[in-house]
Amino acid sequence: MSTPKREGFHQPAEWAPHAAVWLAWPSHGDLWGEEGLAEAQTEFLALLLAITDPDEDGAPRGEHIELLLRTDDDERLAREKLSALFRSGGVRARRALYGDIWLRDTLPIFLTGPDGATASVRFRFNGWGTKYLLPGDAELAAVVAGLSEQKSYTRSLVLEGGSVEVDGEGTILTTRQCLRNPNRNPGMSEEALSAELCEALGGEKVLWLGDGLENDHTDGHIDTIARFVAPGRVVCMAASGDDDPNREVLERIARDLAGMQDARGRALDVVRIPSPGRVADEDGVVMPASYVNFYIGNRVVVVPTYDTPFDAPAVAALAKLFPQHRVVGLPALAILEGGGAFHCITQQVPR
Repeated sequence: MSTPKREGFHQPAEWAPHAAVWLAWPSHGDLWGEEGLAEAQTEFLALLLAITDPDEDGAPRGEHIELLLRTDDDERLAREKLSALFRSGGVRARRALYGDIWLRDTLPIFLTGPDGATASVRFRFNGWGTKYLLPGDAELAAVVAGLSEQKSYTRSLVLEGGSVEVDGEGTILTTRQCLRNPNRNPGMSEEALSAELCEALGGEKVLWLGDGLENDHTDGHIDTIARFVAPGRVVCMAASGDDDPNREVLERIARDLAGMQDARGRALDVVRIPSPGRVADEDGVVMPASYVNFYIGNRVVVVPTYDTPFDAPAVAALAKLFPQHRVVGLPALAILEGGGAFHCITQQVPR
């Protein structure tokens, strides 16, 4: 059977050059609430402008945006807010039905292959273990694969893009809490899951961590706890403040990573940055805030911040890891109220 790996395709590391990035306009007032939606749109626009990095004429110096929009009203508002980028062609409007903005999880994963070819691979999406079943989300990967006009592969595995992290050199990071959860792929062994991930993403070795952050409705997505920042180097967090709710989990993650080797036999170089500490909603419920849910663009690394004393130290620590990029921290509390941050709402297309 044809698979991406057998035909020479693989998911490149996020720091490899991008042709574009997909985003979806926040528009679900019934999910966000009126005030929450306005705040989420403000944070979304700041992220988009950082990624595109437009010049004085509105032409993007960073990345082009493929912007999903649901309705005429959404498109009118987007064109009003991003008029210069639309005029320059830096943003292209794409119509589709989607449940919410978490495109890292609902879109295909884009691949590169022989002679500069590109493709995508899509998986089954079941609403993060059937917790959030929203109209359009399960079909969105197929819709976007069609809009992308690339070779496309389909796999039967239930998988969200935020549950896997790659170094572009054969190593895949994931968590048992998510992919071995009975609400995703019941009955599949770790060995079978590893083999499927390697065939789908062009990998050679899967490294398994355990649990993710407290109250993470994604069941421990890797992109909130550990990220590759270079071949052989991975960043994770250290607890901040006496009341950090993830102290034990973060220590276990760092310890487990320190004992791992990547697909090329290198012991992982583990770099730790501060965590946001305890971040809670207005009812006092802990939210899964994470500084490693950053997005690596062509020119910029955008780090979510949460109005804590640890924002600036975390951004400064990440800046040292990306000397070829501008590293900026942008507010993400409103988006976090919806369940994620900047990496969760982006899906890059490799150049």
